[in-house]
Amino acid sequence: MVILAHFYQRPEVQEIADFVGDSLGLSQQAAAIDAEVIIFCGVHFMAESAAILSPGKVVVLPDDNAGCPMADMIDAVQLERRKKEIPDALVVCYVNTSAEVKAESDIACTSANAVKVVASLPKDKPILFVPDKNLGHYIISKTGRDMILWDGYCYTHDRLTPGDILKARSDHPEALVLVHPECRPEVVALADSVSSTAGMIRYALESDAREFILGTEIGILHQLQKRCPDKQFYMASNKLVCPNMKKTTLEKVYNALEYLGPSVNVPDETRARASKCLERMLEV
Repeated sequence: MVILAHFYQRPEVQEIADFVGDSLGLSQQAAAIDAEVIIFCGVHFMAESAAILSPGKVVVLPDDNAGCPMADMIDAVQLERRKKEIPDALVVCYVNTSAEVKAESDIACTSANAVKVVASLPKDKPILFVPDKNLGHYIISKTGRDMILWDGYCYTHDRLTPGDILKARSDHPEALVLVHPECRPEVVALADSVSSTAGMIRYALESDAREFILGTEIGILHQLQKRCPDKQFYMASNKLVCPNMKKTTLEKVYNALEYLGPSVNVPDETRARASKCLERMLEV
């Protein structure tokens, strides 16, 4: 057995995990892992991705109700309908999507590799990016690619406003602002650095700065304080809590280990098609 946990999980859950990471790191770990059972402390689409990349292994999500509202903003039927309207478009899906949506997409991406993935695509092809419009705007700003964006977003990151950043800067004038690309474009424009959760941790470790304002889910604080004990971190807002990421508790992890459930399964046909989408991402 192996326990994987996302950076947004409760601190005590992160502490008992064999591997803690962001969506890209966890996807890579799930693909490479040798264990027969994967206990995935995250949300449903993450466990599905592990099941897609690890056929034949038992994948367990400690809380079956830990979903992702952004992932629920698009389904396969809606995507199929949109694809018929723009048949020449390549579909790039954020990893925060269901297995069925991945099966209808050409390539996936995470917040860590989204710019690289889009930059690798043929320039003569239109791109439909689903479902996060905020991440889509960030990719456009970095690549110059004109993309058709789905009208989805992360409830947690989208709550952050320019006013929140300006107030945090006023309270901590020496601090650098680090934000996630799921934030609104006007928030991203105020940041000193924009990156995935793993990217934020790397930036804080390598930076000479001593203070940082964080524009992402509060769970990241645990790893930052562990890895940079000599630096100070402040949340840009007290609203940055994902209730779904906090559904996993130590008791639920214990029960998952004891009973090997609730398990996450992806039908073979869906898995085969979604697997190509994820594998193309991992090849970039």
